[in-house]
Amino acid sequence: MDFTYTQEQLELQSVAREFANKEMVPVAAEMEKKSIPLPKEWLKKYSDMGFLGINVDQKYGGLGLSNLEALLVMEEFAKISSAVAFPIFESCVGPVKAIEHFASEDLKMRVIPQICKGNIIVAVSMSEPNAGSALTDLTTKAELKNDKIIINGMKRWCSGGGHSEGYVVYCKMSDDPGAKGIGAVYVEKDTEGLSFGKQENLMGWNGVPSADIYFDNVEVPKENIVVEANGGFKKLMEAFDLERCGNATMCLGQASGALEQVLEYVQEREQFGKPIVEFQAVQMKLAEMAMKVEASRLLIHRAAHNAQEGFPSIFESSVGKCFCNETAREVVAAAMQLMGGYGFNKEYTMERRYRDVWGWGIAGGTIDIQKINIAASMVGRRFNQR
Repeated sequence: MDFTYTQEQLELQSVAREFANKEMVPVAAEMEKKSIPLPKEWLKKYSDMGFLGINVDQKYGGLGLSNLEALLVMEEFAKISSAVAFPIFESCVGPVKAIEHFASEDLKMRVIPQICKGNIIVAVSMSEPNAGSALTDLTTKAELKNDKIIINGMKRWCSGGGHSEGYVVYCKMSDDPGAKGIGAVYVEKDTEGLSFGKQENLMGWNGVPSADIYFDNVEVPKENIVVEANGGFKKLMEAFDLERCGNATMCLGQASGALEQVLEYVQEREQFGKPIVEFQAVQMKLAEMAMKVEASRLLIHRAAHNAQEGFPSIFESSVGKCFCNETAREVVAAAMQLMGGYGFNKEYTMERRYRDVWGWGIAGGTIDIQKINIAASMVGRRFNQR
């Protein structure tokens, strides 16, 4: 096994790092202060730079690279903030990959090139008030009537809700119980009968919109079906294994960004007449943080590399997400402690990293759910939680 990046991967990573550090720091600050999503002009710049749809097939407007390249770019933007990285997340590991792998060619051509051009963002709409971790309890229903799909129900905790131009909506599409009855449909924001609740006021993720979604006899053509029921839920979860790697990478960016930030700080900050990096207690902290960041990155990249252009295994993606979700919180907390009052000050970005990093251990399947996935993979069967 070769754990080194290719020259092309290093060059792509370098371009992303330079762009993110040079251009996105003041943008991230403005998004954080006003809690606004990435302005459209920046989405276009992302597209021009090739940062949208990095791992999407070239015939749909992507770069046609692997999942690993997409994660390398995503981490560099996540180091700046979750909000500036979010459109890259959605265009590389979000619902776009379910559309690319499972939808009709007509739907692919209608939606994916628009994402890669920066014209639209597409979000996934899964959870409901009574169907979060117990996702198969969802009740939003999609019925086929005269070549149309009629959708009724409600969704909650949709990142991008109210702002994204399109939604991949998980629905009950048959009367079969549990997972067998679940499929997914693509719905555009301006469709009649679709409405949104107020924007959520979350602890972190300022600049990543989130709102309830209401479907009142929402009608879309049957060609908007992404996957049918009776086997469709399994496909959706396969695509979601890649999203777990993206979630973990967004989380990793908070930790690796915190480590870079505090490493610079401890070499400049002086106490007792010398830089605080000279104190052994600080050195121990730095080493522990570095080990956790490196181990997290290796686990995530293993899952992405082994999947190639496909989807990671549930075991490897869950291990990567779970480990990173837990250790990234520890890394950012340690960095905040090393910075003292400056880490606690909103004028600096460490406290924002601390707030953001907690969200990634909840979104995309909680830490405990990942541990259940891991154990299930180890024994070769799913556990009944009922």
